[in-house]
Amino acid sequence: MTSQKGKILITTLNDRLYSLLICGTQILSIQTHRANDHMIGNIYIGKVQNISQNIGAAFVDIGSGCLTFLPLSEAKHAFVTNRKPDGCLKPGDELLVQLVKEPMKTKLAGVTTDITLSGNYIVVGMKSSSKANIQVSSKLGKKQHTRFRSIGPLQQIAGRHRLIIRTNAGALQEDAPLIQEAEQLVAQLEHIQQVAGQRTCYSCLYHGKPGYMHFIENAYTSEYDEVVTDIPGVYAEIKDSLAQLGIPVRLYEDSTLPLYKLYSLEARIKELLDKKVWLKSGGYLVIEPTEALISIDVNSGKCEQGKNTEETFLCLNLEAAEKIAAHLRARNLSGIILVDFINLKEKSHEKQLMEHMRSLLKRDNVTADVVDMTGLGLMEITRKKVNPSFYEQYHDKR
Repeated sequence: MTSQKGKILITTLNDRLYSLLICGTQILSIQTHRANDHMIGNIYIGKVQNISQNIGAAFVDIGSGCLTFLPLSEAKHAFVTNRKPDGCLKPGDELLVQLVKEPMKTKLAGVTTDITLSGNYIVVGMKSSSKANIQVSSKLGKKQHTRFRSIGPLQQIAGRHRLIIRTNAGALQEDAPLIQEAEQLVAQLEHIQQVAGQRTCYSCLYHGKPGYMHFIENAYTSEYDEVVTDIPGVYAEIKDSLAQLGIPVRLYEDSTLPLYKLYSLEARIKELLDKKVWLKSGGYLVIEPTEALISIDVNSGKCEQGKNTEETFLCLNLEAAEKIAAHLRARNLSGIILVDFINLKEKSHEKQLMEHMRSLLKRDNVTADVVDMTGLGLMEITRKKVNPSFYEQYHDKR
């Protein structure tokens, strides 16, 4: 994590709503929201239209002709409301589903039957075995794993529900806020289960939170010290809930200097959309997203090589690695990323570069890692797909 704490900004620019995590002059994370982005997290009673065993999926209508994609692997414990469940799905089944993925390009929106409700510190799910089922974020250490799994009230809840302790819980000095949030989410979830059998097909039983609330929940509390917005409606909505969590919220009201100008957001967003990214040393990156993968090329550019070329290129590559890690997160690039660093002759330097990149990717709140160096000397990185890339969000005209 960065030692300097940043801020979360929620503002409008060119009639678009943005959430940003910004530290100093750098955007760490950014998301632009559509008017209907609150649908993510919505819980419906949907109807199975048909099932394709070839692709292992069911197609579920959630109302208004909105067809969604449900992997059969995620439907083993479906909450079927119009018949006694037998572990199999059939066309005509009415079941509880939650929207988890937006429609992208030619792909349908994605749903799951693994219903969960998320807070700042914990996620509560419907499914659980008879034994306590408490998962803890892999970004927390062994002591934290032991601590959270030994909390009595959570163990009792975990006999009925699956619990996932989020990374932000690691900053808590006391267990009370975590327990309180878990109990609130459990009460909500059990209410949804109770009323599901009494509601008609296509009913929406739970409305997901606005996109900016998801953004705040998914940010590490160790990276920011306040939330700032210049939108009175957003301020009114979030101030009470975040105050309970000890997160300061401020309404920015200086009309002479808008929030987006104060933080030079137009220039910073432009950098996230450009293919070429300059480094302080004079080198530069070329970031090229394609259908299959993300290609990143490191170039020496105006960098002065000096007497020791190998050391110069190592320093340039290490600097490039920091910029690449930052842009993977800020641009929300995912899938397979191939990086063509400047060739290093020393194997020890190549190993140093890989370890440096691995340590940088651990700061990301989305799972990312270095796989290896390919035979052609390209560093292969993988990053989990979570939401569309910032480029796709920015150019989405819906």
